[in-house]
Amino acid sequence: MIFWDQDGILLIDYLPKGQTITAEYYSSLLVEMKDILKEKCHGKVTKGVLFLHDNAKAHWALATQKKLAYLGFQCLDHTPYSPDMAPSDYHLFPGLKKLKGRHFLSDEKVIAATVTRLDGQPSELF
Repeated sequence: MIFWDQDGILLIDYLPKGQTITAEYYSSLLVEMKDILKEKCHGKVTKGVLFLHDNAKAHWALATQKKLAYLGFQCLDHTPYSPDMAPSDYHLFPGLKKLKGRHFLSDEKVIAATVTRLDGQPSELF
């Protein structure tokens, strides 16, 4: 899971093997995201947060919606199959496809390669 804004990547979470993203798991990431916004944005967030995520079940579960409201995040509607509304799919993740075909000996090596690739993105991308 990756959270980012116009300035760059805020949070990357790697789901442990064998786990599924549930509303509870996602809600815990939202709380972490709120803390990161407080720390990194230093007062830039004054009127709340507009939040765009896709239509995954965990994102729209009642528990998640309650957590979003509690945290003061306002969600934007996400039109299905709309390239302009899926910036991660069409702008951020293509760089990761360059890792395709490589063989990694551990999860840590995959994570390190991913971080290196994402850190190398130009600031204009965001």
